[in-house]
Amino acid sequence: MSKLRRQISANTTNVAETKDLNVIKSKTGNVYESIAIIAKRANQINIGLKEELHNKLEEFASHTDSLEEIHENKEQIEISRAYERMPNPALLATQEFLEDKIYHRKNEDDLFS
Repeated sequence: MSKLRRQISANTTNVAETKDLNVIKSKTGNVYESIAIIAKRANQINIGLKEELHNKLEEFASHTDSLEEIHENKEQIEISRAYERMPNPALLATQEFLEDKIYHRKNEDDLFS
């Protein structure tokens, strides 16, 4: 099991719950900035999971186009189901943000005077 999957399974439950926007806003002072940070982290998590899944499924890939060679592979199905059961990356990123596990900073050069 990869580091990312272990971290996800250890730190989360598969239940979505409402979050207080005031708590999210308090981390940066701006709710939109906080949501942008969460969205960027969710994208990072999603890319990592997608790469990991494709690497695992590539082991089962058949590079021939013969219809006779296509068959169900139970291991491949189980791997796909395991990834489908994983929590949404946005939920994971929100939890990390609220637990102060995401490093973020403002780039002062981007701010308008």
